[in-house]
Amino acid sequence: MKQLGIREILTQMLSELSGVSRASQNTIDAYSRDLNEFIKFCNDREISSFNRITEKTIRHFVINLSEKGVTKSTISRKLSALRRLFNFALRNDLIENNPISKIPNPKVKRKLPETISLDSFLEIYRLLDEKGDKSSIKIKSILELLYGCAFRVSELCSLNFADIDFHSMSVRVLGKGSKVRIVPLGSKSATVLKEYFKIIIPSNGSEPLFKNESGERISRHSVYNIVKHYLSLVTDIDKKSPHTLRHSAATHMLDREADIMAVKEILGHENLSTTQIYTHVSIERLKKSYKKAHPKS
Repeated sequence: MKQLGIREILTQMLSELSGVSRASQNTIDAYSRDLNEFIKFCNDREISSFNRITEKTIRHFVINLSEKGVTKSTISRKLSALRRLFNFALRNDLIENNPISKIPNPKVKRKLPETISLDSFLEIYRLLDEKGDKSSIKIKSILELLYGCAFRVSELCSLNFADIDFHSMSVRVLGKGSKVRIVPLGSKSATVLKEYFKIIIPSNGSEPLFKNESGERISRHSVYNIVKHYLSLVTDIDKKSPHTLRHSAATHMLDREADIMAVKEILGHENLSTTQIYTHVSIERLKKSYKKAHPKS
């Protein structure tokens, strides 16, 4: 059996992810960050060979993360990355035993995602309409796709002009795992985007839908800052991110009795269980309304 270093095996696994599995760059970067943290932990303990990693090594890594105050959900993610690495090594006959096989993920109480009300979202539009400049039209379009189409921030950033189809009222988007899906475009979203198309005329359809001031494709960080700024003006929720608008869109659809399978397809979820979290959000909202308004609550 060939003796390989931990980093060498990681490089091979990431190469397979990129080539055979066709994982997105964001996925590859996430695996790389989590696994490089484990490699550093091993290097600090002078463990450089893959075969020297034991169950005890991984348990000490988990304890080390806990002592640093890392959340259970983050530890679970890092353990999932390690499982992928060890499964890759086992599948390619690089190790004989899997040291992580008996290590479970820490039990995590699933936190319900925070959402904003439709009134809060419309208040952002009112503020942008007061500005009435070109940048406000662009920001409006970004917010409309994040909420109106419930896109992930990476999906929004990857959009090109040709992906918007006003004729069929749909948007073609590249989702997780490089999977393409078609998302319906609502009439209000189309109105906002048509206004944006009047001020931004692309040279060709493959041009990025949204660019930064340097003329390059807009980054996730830029979108995050935009969303955080405008959500801060209308709400006091803790998490003010692009994903908050996606959570809000899904919850509002289910509040209005949308079919959960249709919502699953719009969101691009692989498993229905991921979508079902929003039904719990809707129930919690009903409970709050009941407690606030019912005389016998």
